[in-house]
Amino acid sequence: MSTAAATTLTSSLFARPRGRRRVRPHASASEAFHPEVSRAVETLQAEFREVDRALAVNSSRVSAAFRAARVAPHHFGGSTGYGHDDAGGREALDSVFAHVVGAEAAIVRPQFFSGTHAIACALFALLRPGHELLAVAGPPYDTLEEVIGIRGSANVGSLKDFGVTYREVPLAEDGGLDWDALADAVRPETGCALIQRSCGYSWRKSLSVADIRRAIELIKMQNPNCKVMVDNCYGEFVETSEPPMVGADLIAGSLIKNPGGTIAPCGGYVAGKKDLVAAAAARLSAPGLGVEFGSAPGHVMRALFQGLFLAPQMVGEAVKGGLLIAEVMSAKGYRVQPLPRAPRHDIVQAVELGNRERLIAFCEVVQQTCPVGSFIKPTAGETPGYASEVIFADGTFMDGSTSELSCDGPLRDPYAVFCQGGTHWTQWALVLGEVLKVV
Repeated sequence: MSTAAATTLTSSLFARPRGRRRVRPHASASEAFHPEVSRAVETLQAEFREVDRALAVNSSRVSAAFRAARVAPHHFGGSTGYGHDDAGGREALDSVFAHVVGAEAAIVRPQFFSGTHAIACALFALLRPGHELLAVAGPPYDTLEEVIGIRGSANVGSLKDFGVTYREVPLAEDGGLDWDALADAVRPETGCALIQRSCGYSWRKSLSVADIRRAIELIKMQNPNCKVMVDNCYGEFVETSEPPMVGADLIAGSLIKNPGGTIAPCGGYVAGKKDLVAAAAARLSAPGLGVEFGSAPGHVMRALFQGLFLAPQMVGEAVKGGLLIAEVMSAKGYRVQPLPRAPRHDIVQAVELGNRERLIAFCEVVQQTCPVGSFIKPTAGETPGYASEVIFADGTFMDGSTSELSCDGPLRDPYAVFCQGGTHWTQWALVLGEVLKVV
């Protein structure tokens, strides 16, 4: 081909076709979202920046923990059988997690079925026959009622079956801790004080780390031997410190919530004082086995490490989503907890919908906008561990993951929906546009 011919061919290939319309640029955020949602987004820019500042602090701490533990590719190799040949993966993961939450030790395992399972192991590690368990933040989450033995669990190995008594300190009228009552609540036989950081299915304030510090100081003043256990579910990485940093003896939670970064496929953790973590590990496995057992496939180990690394980012996005839900739904006249633009201490945003029909409609719309199972219609029903019918909208990649966009609520007065998760705040912005059409 001649040079002239080649030049002509090249020019024709790259010439703009005549008569073709220009491609319209992508829609702006204001066009992508419902107008009321767009206005809320503009209102929340200062709050979003505060979330990003906390995210940066937490990400720095997580990165430092990975470097300190010398995490390397061989830690993702996994193991089989007893798990003796895991090349140090378990030890490295435990070390990273302990560093991140400011604890002496941690056990992070896929063998924990759920957050409730991890919390149960921690409670059984701390309590013995004749001890009292004191819940200092009102009634515990529904799934712990059978662990404690205050609902429907006779002769199956609850704390009550083993001679542990139970008492709780009601919340103050404002939904926070009753400091006056707590100052005189701990007895000589109180072996463990349970602090639930998140609201659970109660219409109450979630607790800040500062609240937890103050509660621990009050408890230890009355009985220095009383151990303090914090149910840390939904609270990890929301603030820039964690309960072990302010004196908690043990914390426990789930890896398909905050610390799994939306990609951990299963598991839970217990962290805190070294001897107490060892006791919780013995409850998970058996006395004498400690933390040196338990196999996990390599892809699971890698996901647990990577999920923990991603967790601050995912939690930050979930917090922004909660702020947006509160702003939009409050403007429509619904009661919300936490209040709009209030400081956040967990990733849960509750909205009081007032009746069964609106609660179901809200969950149906959320499910319809999910990436997985959008065609499935959520149905309220009985769920193991819960006292009431519960409806869930959780079109998530990991079954039951609440670090992914999801919501749920018990079918009981005041018919509140509890929203959480989301890998980016814009997911909730889009969902809210659809929610506003039905509620």
